[in-house]
Amino acid sequence: MTSFFLPLSTYVHDMKQILFACGLAASTLIASASLAADKLSLNAISHYLTGITSAQADFTQISSDGYVATGTLYIKRPGKMRFEYDAPNTGIVVAGQGAVAVADAKSNTGPEIYPLSRTPLSIILARTVNLAAENMVVGHDFDGTATVVKAQDPKRTEAGSIEMSFTGSPIELRQWVIYDSSGEATTVILGEMNIGLNLNNDLFNSSNPILD
Repeated sequence: MTSFFLPLSTYVHDMKQILFACGLAASTLIASASLAADKLSLNAISHYLTGITSAQADFTQISSDGYVATGTLYIKRPGKMRFEYDAPNTGIVVAGQGAVAVADAKSNTGPEIYPLSRTPLSIILARTVNLAAENMVVGHDFDGTATVVKAQDPKRTEAGSIEMSFTGSPIELRQWVIYDSSGEATTVILGEMNIGLNLNNDLFNSSNPILD
């Protein structure tokens, strides 16, 4: 398996817990805010992402089979991210220490671990985001309401790609879609992001992702 999200999806279906999402209609994005009608430059988006030191937001995921999951996302850059899912889901996904851990609080087995470099999330969790790097961006469009950027790690194209949607004035990340090597999609829709929080590093411990 060459993508983080492919084994994650398989694991989640087996555990009948978290199901990662795909295909949420763009109308949700349009309705979520008053959007600026200008295409954002790659340099502006890179600067915005690099400037996020920490953040928290509610999220919604819809799987390819229609299953809906919600929860809270925590980001601490560089290299750290945590998905906590609302009941009845008991799964947790944690990125930290160069790895991604997929765990189930009800499971007696340890977390499944994957290299962070095998997921396109590594692009937005990099210390310095540079979307202008050669062969990094494979799509840069404006859909009338948001700037949509599709990016991949040019050194690890087999890891898949991430398609991000941004609104402007000020710039804000609204959603992303992860495409794995098999073409399956995972969409994450973000609520309002709270930026600059003091987040404990223990939240991002990939070797022990479930806190008591």
